[in-house]
Amino acid sequence: MTVSRFHVAGMDCAAEEQLVRMALSDIDQIDRIEVDLEQRDVLIDHTTDTATIDTALQTLNLGADFVDDTSEIGPAPDTRRERNALIVAFVINAGFFVGELTVGLISRSMGLIADALDMGADASVYALSLAAVGTAAARKKRLARTSGYLQIGLAALGLAEVLRRFFADNELPDPTSMIVMSVLALAGNIITLLVLQRVRSGEAHLQASWIFTANDIKVNGLVIAAAIGVALTDSGIPDLIAGAVIFAVVANGARRILKISR
Repeated sequence: MTVSRFHVAGMDCAAEEQLVRMALSDIDQIDRIEVDLEQRDVLIDHTTDTATIDTALQTLNLGADFVDDTSEIGPAPDTRRERNALIVAFVINAGFFVGELTVGLISRSMGLIADALDMGADASVYALSLAAVGTAAARKKRLARTSGYLQIGLAALGLAEVLRRFFADNELPDPTSMIVMSVLALAGNIITLLVLQRVRSGEAHLQASWIFTANDIKVNGLVIAAAIGVALTDSGIPDLIAGAVIFAVVANGARRILKISR
């Protein structure tokens, strides 16, 4: 057995960790995968060629670099607790997907609608990770393709609606609803990461969770900034810009999922 360490610079949220795990799931000669999110390192216990692992990780475009081979790897995780944590993460993200989408439609905020899709995309990654346990590789890939195409389709519709509103809709979104919902979504992201981190370490690391949730924090912060912009300028343009950026982020995540499914 060889334990190889890879540094994945772009792996800065729990959903991206699951993408890494899914990308490696089809390699039969991998015995265990341990992820250190704080250091953004992946330890892989395997008997296959390291180059095969490197090729799988490069498909994600997360900046994976081989570091070294080491003989040390931590104790095996409690798979039941890890699965339960994934279920909690899925429920939180799916719940906020519904909540943000509902509030976004009512308040006419494209930023909130896009953030809802981002939460839905994370929920789909957790769902794929749960569904992948004990299933055939072909079924895993079908599930991943379905999720990827659905996300890209929704992101495209969202971008089209942003353009329509830019040219033909002058009704302002409600900035108060945008701020309140984004703060709640941020809290949901933090809780998700604390739950997943606690499974691995036995305790919650608050300082690390801020690092891990970098992408989600940026998205939530962007919606809050857009809400402030709407209030200050009396214009819906900041909300439309936020929505367009987040839809593009979701589309990029869907592209990664589609790469895994090939």
